[in-house]
Amino acid sequence: METTSTDSPDGNGALPEACEESAVQESRVQLINVWSGPRSLSTSLMYSFAQRDDTEVLDEPLYAHHVYLTGAERPYREQLLATMETDGNKVVRNLIERPSTKTYRFCKHMAKHRTPGLSNDLMTTGKHVLLIRDPVSSLPSFDKVLPVTLDELELANLVGMYSELSARGNPPPIVNARDLQQNPEGILRALCEALKIPFQASMLRWPAGPKPEDGLWAPWWYKTVHKTTEFNARSPFNTKPFPKKLYHLLEHCQPFYNLLNRHALRPASTETIPPPLPVSANEKLLIWVNDQLLVREDAKVSVFDSIVQGGDGVWEGLRIYRGKIFKLEEHLDRMFDSAKAMAFKNVPSRTEVKNAIFSTLIANDMRDCAHVRLTLTRGKKFSSGMSPAFNVYGCNLLVVAEWKPPVYDNTSGIRLITASTRRNSPNSLDSKIHHNNLINNILAKVEGNLAGADDAIMLDCEGFVSETNATNIFMVKKGCISTPLADYCLPGITRATVIGLIKEAKMPFMERRISLTEFHAADEVWTTGTMGELSPVVEIDGRVIGDGKVGPITKQLQELYAAAADSEGELIPFDGTSDSDS
Repeated sequence: METTSTDSPDGNGALPEACEESAVQESRVQLINVWSGPRSLSTSLMYSFAQRDDTEVLDEPLYAHHVYLTGAERPYREQLLATMETDGNKVVRNLIERPSTKTYRFCKHMAKHRTPGLSNDLMTTGKHVLLIRDPVSSLPSFDKVLPVTLDELELANLVGMYSELSARGNPPPIVNARDLQQNPEGILRALCEALKIPFQASMLRWPAGPKPEDGLWAPWWYKTVHKTTEFNARSPFNTKPFPKKLYHLLEHCQPFYNLLNRHALRPASTETIPPPLPVSANEKLLIWVNDQLLVREDAKVSVFDSIVQGGDGVWEGLRIYRGKIFKLEEHLDRMFDSAKAMAFKNVPSRTEVKNAIFSTLIANDMRDCAHVRLTLTRGKKFSSGMSPAFNVYGCNLLVVAEWKPPVYDNTSGIRLITASTRRNSPNSLDSKIHHNNLINNILAKVEGNLAGADDAIMLDCEGFVSETNATNIFMVKKGCISTPLADYCLPGITRATVIGLIKEAKMPFMERRISLTEFHAADEVWTTGTMGELSPVVEIDGRVIGDGKVGPITKQLQELYAAAADSEGELIPFDGTSDSDS
């Protein structure tokens, strides 16, 4: 494994002496500047590019400039300053940017070698690559050579470079050393494609031993990499314990690494295009996680959180219409009731929950056609295990707001099948607790997916219809509307809203036990839920419902529901001033 450190320049930074006119015509060279931190395979990558027939390499040409400015002590300091140019701007003009007989010049740099006084010309010409390595691997390795600090690891500098270059419209390709070791050809092909240069198979191997391009510091730093002839595959796991003394530093490093690794190249031979999100705007969301708004990729909870350990949480779905949250108070009532039934402690106040919801919606500028998944977990445990006695930190509140139209086809209707999975009995787990342990529902949904249906009907333990895996269900027969009793099913808030609309319209209505056969023979069927609103059902288990079209009572209730959603709800205080702002 390569052992290059942040202090290990790789290449001769001496400026060329004046020479007689060459027989070979020199021309402007295309620069490839590779920036890295310590222990990052940077020397191996330099050897790789040195094997190309169209590329010359420079090994950390700005190293003497950095040592001169910082006063850093190195065992070769005097020799370095005597043989390499210490004026960084001269190095850029006369060495890095000088003409060449080759098409490309690969310059290996350590990120900290870009000092504040250095001309910005280097960043505005040529192409740039960032090379990163997981600090879990690099920290212990570097600590054996020099005392390690956040500055020495240079991840913050690399993040700064990425942001700077991205702001100019040229985000640099990022190479993860781990990926380069695991799939050298795939990553090198992807890198060449990103740089718009042809891949050459010669890049995969190099001769062992010292190289002409090595800097004068090679005897101190390159002993291990000189034994290699290719990118050696790494162990699939770390073979040594992580030093506890470096744990605090690791906490500081990982966010920088994670941000960069999120944008790292993937092997060209295996790279797949991720499936597009149903709504592309959801790629850039701000999500509330326990008193903080985080970008989508950073919105996570601890692996010690009860929601991870056992699905130990309660949740609500909220829908946003015309700048208002529909039935907010009813949803909060149910969430707090569920939390009480689950014996949660240190539950946030109603005001705190509402403020979190408002903050999330306002930050994302969501005023309509949005859905909120509101989750309250029992919180983080001090050790893995089932017991709530392990939960000593209080609840965690999660607010996930997305742009999301109704999830079903409410115009043409949906198809259902009946699942073999039965709905929970109150003897085992009362469905009136709106909990996150949804395996019962998920197993039914799996059956629906495998059958190519939109959802699955779930029966209770006695064979009567309870609900679907995700919604409550209604039917119409000869003008009378019926829905199953809420014995085994969740008494949904959309269900209650629709029942209220039915009663206001003075339509015949009953809550009763309903057999599956009655649903098969119904004139109309629809489901209700926050995510889907009122969704007509046109087929159940291959039986066409009514005439296979949306029925008149269904349409009437859809219109009544839309009118209620349009006029009711709690106003989101856009452009308001909170106490903290005043």
